[in-house]
Amino acid sequence: MNIEPLKNIFKINLKIKNYEKVLVFTDFPKEEETLSEIEYKRRVTLRQIAQTLYELGKSFCKEIKYYEYPSLGCHGKEPPEEIWILAFGERAIKEIKESNLFNKIIDKKISDKELTLIKEIIKKYREDAVNAVVALSNFSTSHTNFRDLLTKICGTRYASMPLFDASMLTGAMNADWKEVYKRGVKLKRALANAEEIEMITPNGTEIRMRKGDRKVCIDSGILSKKGSFGNLPAGEVFFAPLEGSAYGKLVVEWAPTRKLKSPLIFYVKDGKLISIEGKEPYRAELEKILDERQENRNIAEFGIGINDKATRADNILESEKILGTVHIALGDNSSFGGKVRTNFHQDFVFFKPTVYLILKNSSKYAIISEGKLLI
Repeated sequence: MNIEPLKNIFKINLKIKNYEKVLVFTDFPKEEETLSEIEYKRRVTLRQIAQTLYELGKSFCKEIKYYEYPSLGCHGKEPPEEIWILAFGERAIKEIKESNLFNKIIDKKISDKELTLIKEIIKKYREDAVNAVVALSNFSTSHTNFRDLLTKICGTRYASMPLFDASMLTGAMNADWKEVYKRGVKLKRALANAEEIEMITPNGTEIRMRKGDRKVCIDSGILSKKGSFGNLPAGEVFFAPLEGSAYGKLVVEWAPTRKLKSPLIFYVKDGKLISIEGKEPYRAELEKILDERQENRNIAEFGIGINDKATRADNILESEKILGTVHIALGDNSSFGGKVRTNFHQDFVFFKPTVYLILKNSSKYAIISEGKLLI
């Protein structure tokens, strides 16, 4: 195992100081999960990487905490109570539970008024919170209230590493993070002026959505500022499209961890995935999740990959970072400027896209042409 990139998480990405508190956590497969031999080995290795990171971290900070829990089954679900206690401290979680709000926030069925009360409680005890988190759970905690409250209220730096694979230690994790950031800034400036986005791909994708005044975010791997949040490996520029604005069709050839046997076509109208066409078995798995809550159908994110060291198409953590790709997500977008809260967030990657920006004066120009960045 190449441990230098793991050391760099503390030294470069998060810039951990010797007086800080850090939390590292991971998950492990439940007995009912059906995994291939290759996937099982990856999950075992993921756990080993988390344990190695925990041991390495002891020499970088004042206190490092470690926890493992049974996997939650999909991205975007809130982590278990024990993780909340380790991250925020016992006092904050005890008071939230006494207010009968903890289960509501876990289920993402919290009102704005109730969420404001929770924020006030967490703010009162924020000195108890950890300074940094390395989330090595297989299923992502990026789009959760847990992560959002930690970074925005407590100022915790947060590195999210779902679906992490050992091969990334010799590939995408070796990017020049400063160059990734510079690339991201150029794209952010261009996107900031866009009113709408239009994308086409050689395999038949045609979709359009409004950006409006939505904030454009950069995930560059530099997580040293208070409240910073991003993936590792990093490398994307993204925003939450205006709800109800997306329409068109998406031709999907890749699931999160494999190439589909045959493409699925997602039909999008009024900002939601309204139907799926195709015989690929993944369709049934996805439709089951989509039918659980209408919010899961929301077109939640539009992102562009900016990591020139990322190459793997069969792992969404890395594939959405591949330079010149586009990813579009379904589900929750509440943690990065959107209005939809749900226990689901899933990205899909599109290769060789052509992307046009449509400005407020209705002028139009390309920023990506068949996968090549023009900015």
